[in-house]
This record gives sequence, C-alpha cells and structure tokens, in this order.
Amino acid sequence: MLAVLLLLVGSFNVLAADQAVPVETEIWLVSYGPGEIYWQRFGHNAIWVRDTQLGLDHVFNFGFFDFAQEDFLLRFLQGRMLYFSAARPAREEFAAYINENRSIRAQHLDLSPQQKLSLVEYLLEEVQPENRDYLYDYYENNCSTRVRDALDLALDGLLQEEFEPVRAEQSWRDHTRRLTAGDFWLYLGLEAGLGSKVDQPVSRWDEMFIPEKLAEYVSAIRFTGDRQARPLVLEDVMLYESSLPLPPAAPLAWWPRYLLFSLGLVALVWLGDRYVRRGVGRKLSVAWLALSGFAGLCLLFLGFGTDHAAAGNNLNLLVLNPLWLLLLLPRWQGRMLLAGVVFFAVLAALMVLLPPRQYTLDILAAFLPLNLASALVVSRYRSRQAGRPGVPA
Repeated sequence: MLAVLLLLVGSFNVLAADQAVPVETEIWLVSYGPGEIYWQRFGHNAIWVRDTQLGLDHVFNFGFFDFAQEDFLLRFLQGRMLYFSAARPAREEFAAYINENRSIRAQHLDLSPQQKLSLVEYLLEEVQPENRDYLYDYYENNCSTRVRDALDLALDGLLQEEFEPVRAEQSWRDHTRRLTAGDFWLYLGLEAGLGSKVDQPVSRWDEMFIPEKLAEYVSAIRFTGDRQARPLVLEDVMLYESSLPLPPAAPLAWWPRYLLFSLGLVALVWLGDRYVRRGVGRKLSVAWLALSGFAGLCLLFLGFGTDHAAAGNNLNLLVLNPLWLLLLLPRWQGRMLLAGVVFFAVLAALMVLLPPRQYTLDILAAFLPLNLASALVVSRYRSRQAGRPGVPA
C-alpha cells in the first residue's frame, strides 16, 4: 500500500508541473453514521478519491488510533492522544463500516482540475509516515475538522469564509448531549467532565467537528462566480442505510430521569437503614461523600493537570467537590459538613443563571440530592455521638 501511494505522489507531482489533472478524477466527501461503540457516537467522515486513469480508488481517513501505541493510557489521560491518517481501498473501507451497520453517505464534489490536484497532493502527503500522526482534540482537531480543513484548502478558503461568520444554532455541549443521549453512563460522565468552554457560542465552521454538519453545510455551498450559481455537490447518494436509530436533532431534557434516579436511591437507602440494618445509611453516606470528593479531584486533574481544554473551568466542582474529603474528617463531620454541603448546593444552583452559563442541570439533578441527604445523615450521627440531639442548626 505504501509503495502504491508513493508512486501516486510522484505521478501527481508530474501533473503539478503541467498544472493539469485528469478529468476522470472524482472527489467525494464520505460521511459515516454513528455506531454502537461509544467512540462511534459522533459519526465519522473521509475523502474518497477515484481516478480510472491512475488506478486510484482510495478513501483518505483521518480517524485511526492504535491501542498498542506507546503510553496509550497515559496519553489518553493527559489529553495527548495520537491519531493518524491513512488511505485504504474504497471497497475495504466501505465493507468495514457496513459490517458495523453504519450508514455511508457520499457527496460528489464539483471541483476544478487545479482544486482536485491541490487536494489529492495534500492527502497523499498527509498519509506519509512522517506526516500522518497528529495530536487529537475532541472539538478542534479531530477526524472531521481535518477533512474540513483539507476541503477548505482545495476551495481556497471558501468554507471558512462562508461559515465562520455565521453563529451555529447549537453549542459543542448541545451536540455532545444529543449524540450521546442513548447511553446513560457515557452521557452522565461527559456532562460531569466537560467544563464551560463547550457551552460557549460557536460558529458553523466550529460546528463542523460533527461529520453530519460538514456534510450539511457542504451541500449548501453555491459557486457564484459563473453566470449562474451552481452547487458544490454534484451528486448526493446513500451507499448504505443503517438500521440503527438516528440520534435526536436537538438535546433532550434528561435531568428529570437523573433526579428520579437520585431521589429513588435516597429513598432506598433510607428504607434499608430503617427496616433492614441500622447504620447502613451512615456508612453509605460517608462512602458517597468520599467518592464524590475523589471525583472532584479527578475533575481538578482534568482541568489543571492535562491538555483536555474542554475540561477546564468546570462548575461541576461545586457538586463533585474535593472539599468533601476534608469535611469528612471527624472534627468537621457535624455542623461544618452540613453547612458546607448546603452552601455549595445553593451556589451551584445559582450558577445555572450566572456566567459562564455552563449547563449543569443533569449533574445537579443526579448528585445534589445525594450530597444533601448524605451530609444530613452524617451530621446527625456526629451530633448524637457528641451528645447534641437533633439536627444541627
């Protein structure tokens, strides 16, 4: 495969000298639908190049990663994941996605010979061993933004010129929420770990980190330099229709299910403490606050100790708070613990209405009842141990 691509690089360099490219060269934007595995939730895309004269029928894909890469887990935790680009025969590429039951949409682009030449040369260079690796970022440097940038290069900056000035209707968090809505724990984990950066307004250019948005906006482009405006997309076909359900077009209000889950858990623990085994409620309350505090330490690490830019400035630290670990020390388990948890609960609720306007409703619904109930149980127990009956003031 590498030898073939190197030969093609040479062929296109010869063509560059003549400023020409065969008419038979076709450029297709290929968009793959979401899959069932968690890293497939956002969909995927690639660029398909077909040329009958040169025998080129390959898909250039920027979305490969290797679990066996050196220090994979450490890189993942640090936000320094290495992804790489590669080209593989179209038949092999499409078969892999059909096998995963993922839809395949192909859009034939109306590019000039010089634009095709520029794009193909760029793609062939990008899959060379010395160029193929890149530092992955979920929102700003992913497989779709790489495809976007390649097309924008071929279009002489037309994509960015058209869409960067236009504000997107949904933020990065909105897209994250809607595309992970079907996975209870993945959704909740991302909601906890993502900070306020992903709630800020973005442009349609930024929104193209989602493959389906890139396909949508490419379809909207019209060339206006000719006598009559013509579309960029010559053909738009579905090569394979998946049987998987489509994700919702907008984020759903899932906070009620988390609130019910949390309140139900509180009720279950209370019943167990009252009718099954006295003292189990206190032990579970201490365990929850310790776990919540540890989760807060993880959020601090993500925000300040890694390159995960999307995890910074995270208001969820008001709920998953590292201070719980300090307040669980015996000397603080009375009035101070309850007062601290109530104070941060009120502050977290107020921050919903104040800048930086991070969406936190799901986290508040899932964890505030657990925090308050746990603090109340532990504080009452410590008060009784100290000879002060009743709920501390």
